[in-house]
This record gives sequence, structure tokens and C-alpha cells, in this order.
Amino acid sequence: MSNIFTLTYLIWFVSEIVLNRLRQSAPSDKKSEDKSSLATIWITIFMVIPLSVFIATYFRAPIFRNESYEYLGLIVIGIGIVVRFIAVNSLGKFFTVEVTIRKDHQLKKDGFYKIVRHPSYAGSILSFVGFGISLNNWISLFVVTIAVFTAFMKRIRVEETVLQNQFGEEYTKYAKKTYRLIPWVY
Repeated sequence: MSNIFTLTYLIWFVSEIVLNRLRQSAPSDKKSEDKSSLATIWITIFMVIPLSVFIATYFRAPIFRNESYEYLGLIVIGIGIVVRFIAVNSLGKFFTVEVTIRKDHQLKKDGFYKIVRHPSYAGSILSFVGFGISLNNWISLFVVTIAVFTAFMKRIRVEETVLQNQFGEEYTKYAKKTYRLIPWVY
């Protein structure tokens, strides 16, 4: 694995750590809504990344015959990072890493949020798909994608319940007009 892979993985990991440290909920926010969904995501990540690397190292199941296509995975990771940070930046002060409702919270319905209710999670999942592609192993791609998708689906269910409770009919109408995670699919 070349330095570009290591650098991309490092940038991706550090960006998530920084986001996690800088965007925590405040003491005045409605807390205890998270239901351990953030912990579930982090535990899943710390289990599935080494497992995926192990699988890619010891079980041959190449996605591409030409290894130069592994760089496509790095591009997908980068696109995921960009989508995630645009979505986070778009939410501004209303984004926290824990599921919380902030004072004067408003439902975001423009930008990416006009099409998808959870673009930040979509970007994150996309980065993990890119990671699986960069390992050039079908089994690793499947394991990382399914595990991370499952963890984020738990998070989405928790978050949508909180948003429904907070915004009621406004959220119901919004949910009917948008996709949950993948534009024009789901």
C-alpha cells in the first residue's frame, strides 16, 4: 500500500475525530436522545476496519484485476468526506455528533436536505464504501458496507424518532418528500 492510501485514510480518520471533538452537544441541549447510537457507530468502525484489512490481506477476492483501480476507492472516500462536511456545515449550529435538539432548533430542508434527510450519514457511508473498494476485495467491501450501513440505520431510526417528536407534522411532510439516505433510491 502506497503513501497516498495511508495519507487518505489518515485525513479521513482525523477529519472524523476533529468533527467528533468540535461538534458535541452543549449542556443546554436536550440530551439522552442518542440511545448509544454514536457508541454503536464507533464500536462498529473500530471492529470492521481491522477485520476488513485482515480479510483483504488473507483472503483473495479481488474486485479489479488491475490494482491501479484501487485508487478509485480513494476518490470515493474523498467524495464521501466532502459530502459529509458540506452537510455538516449546512446544518451549522444544529449539527451535533450526539442526537440532540438544540435551543431554537429548526428543521433543515434546503441544499442536500431538500433531497435526502441524512446526507451527512450518506457521505460517511460512501467513504466506507470507498475504503472497501480501496482494499480491492469483494469480501472486505461487503463486510465494511453492511456493518457500517447497519450501524447508521440504527442511528437514523433514533434520529428520525427524535425529529418526529420535535417537529411533528412538519417532519412527517418533509419525510414524505425526501429520500432517507440515497437519492432516488432509499
